[in-house]
Amino acid sequence: MKLDFSTPNQESRILSVGSYRPSRVVPNSEIVDRIDSSDEWIRERSGIQSRRFASKEETVIAMSKAASEVALKRAGIEMSEVDAVIMATVSYPYQTPSGATELIRELGNPKAAAFDISAACAGFCYGLGMASDLIRAGTAQYVLVVGVERLTDFTDPDDRGTAFIFADGAGAVLVGPSQESGIGPMVWGSDATNREAIALEPSWLEIRDSTEKSWPEISMAGQTVFRWAVYEMAPIALKAIEKAGLTVETLDAFIPHLGGIDTTRYGCAPDREARFTWKECADDWFWSRIGLCRAGSVAPTRTKVWNVKK
Repeated sequence: MKLDFSTPNQESRILSVGSYRPSRVVPNSEIVDRIDSSDEWIRERSGIQSRRFASKEETVIAMSKAASEVALKRAGIEMSEVDAVIMATVSYPYQTPSGATELIRELGNPKAAAFDISAACAGFCYGLGMASDLIRAGTAQYVLVVGVERLTDFTDPDDRGTAFIFADGAGAVLVGPSQESGIGPMVWGSDATNREAIALEPSWLEIRDSTEKSWPEISMAGQTVFRWAVYEMAPIALKAIEKAGLTVETLDAFIPHLGGIDTTRYGCAPDREARFTWKECADDWFWSRIGLCRAGSVAPTRTKVWNVKK
């Protein structure tokens, strides 16, 4: 006896985007003294001019809920119609139960499928790819993908290599069915050989066994990460463009990981002025996974918005 399961003839697309940025704006001038740096040094290496720091009330769930409500409202979809919620985060403060289950309870649909993914920089794009596949397979009608971080909880404000980079915020997209393909094919992959380049340490077991009070904080091997961006991001971007049957010249927007904006853009098309219209996100950066959500000012005015994952 065969399983009675057939996939619908449908594609997927992003129906709407929503974002939440904490109210507190922190310019470079506010942090340079503690890390013995300067505004010029930070801008030259990252493009960052300022970032957002969350207040005590702006929790991972509070920011996720705010971004999700914007996305749902823009799409005209009720939360009761959402079949699944995927939350991409490394800063939800509990290992279990998941942040996604707390979010669906807050949004008013506690029976939707809900799970977290911990893929750091690539998390949002991983989640978007999974959401697209769920829609195309017919196992879900609407999927909410949320990328959220409250990284100030895990960042040493005196660490010169990380204090100016990591911040807080949330973004959400609602993915639904479409007659035409609205989400390009994914280029899946990772680089486990460099997995220690950005780490949150010590582990919970190390904290448990330590006689001293400790707390996990983010560390980053800056040169390793930079070299990876220089040599790996552009080829991956070009592969995704080719897999979608497009060319660089056909892109309406280019939204890369902030740390690789220049290297990836030049690697794909050195003649950037002629080939790209792009949104720089140097004023508010919190992991690449929600770069697409922060392109809200681009999406409503573009027929296509392409997001190239790390």
